[in-house]
Amino acid sequence: MADCGMLYLVATPIGNLEDMTFRAIRVLKEADLIAAEDTRGSIRLLNHFDIHTPMTSYHEYNKVAKAKTLVDRMLAGQTVACVTDAGTPGISDPGEVLVQMAMEAGIQVVPVPGACAAVNALISSGQATRRFCFEAFLPSEKKERDAVLEELKEETRTIVLYEAPHRLEKTLQILLDTLGDRSLSICRELTKKHEEIFRTTIAGALDLYHEQEPRGEYVLVIAGRDRRELIASRQEAVRSELTLEEHMRRYQESGMDRKEAMKAVAKDRGITKREVYAQLLEGDSSEDGQ
Repeated sequence: MADCGMLYLVATPIGNLEDMTFRAIRVLKEADLIAAEDTRGSIRLLNHFDIHTPMTSYHEYNKVAKAKTLVDRMLAGQTVACVTDAGTPGISDPGEVLVQMAMEAGIQVVPVPGACAAVNALISSGQATRRFCFEAFLPSEKKERDAVLEELKEETRTIVLYEAPHRLEKTLQILLDTLGDRSLSICRELTKKHEEIFRTTIAGALDLYHEQEPRGEYVLVIAGRDRRELIASRQEAVRSELTLEEHMRRYQESGMDRKEAMKAVAKDRGITKREVYAQLLEGDSSEDGQ
């Protein structure tokens, strides 16, 4: 360990203890203090690996006040290792606040990589992995949840969500109503004895869990919206809302010259500049003939 205080973000297993890394064990043993989201769960992990470092509770309900205390200890030269309930700290948990405050204080933050349910689910889902977005748990407050879902309706990247078993059916119904029926991969109890990964659709999953009770922790990996379909629907919306002449007028009133406006209109409507010109010419001819 370095002489100055540091913050280590130590990933821990999400189920299978064999996923604990040699580096994670060493860092936890050498730290001055372990800040744990769930001390009762973490003590079992520490006992299993014969780690005797002092531990303090750091969770959602004390994250700001406790983070200040931890930062003060690191500024005084101590090294703190942060662990979450399971997996990688700082992802959808209070570790995010501690990292921000530590960096603002000039403290070095060091990640110790390991298990992460979102990444494990994504790579084993069979869904597209090049581009994805992680939304963790959907907000419980309806207004905020609706705002998030409205954004996800047009999301073209693969979507990764967490969900608890007692809310799974409700969430699947909300997703079906909002996003429509999309390809969905269910990843349940990752790395544990009853791990299950299968590909279905949102409607198919809803039918399944009408028949059987959801059990365990879930990661839902949902196909993003088809980009070509999204562009086509936007172009159709523009064509239905504005005449070509109105569309041209809007751009020209914003300061574009006629040539630039024609190019922008063509892109918005999914047609060529030549078609725009021809339709405008046709409109001018009709007016002249009246």
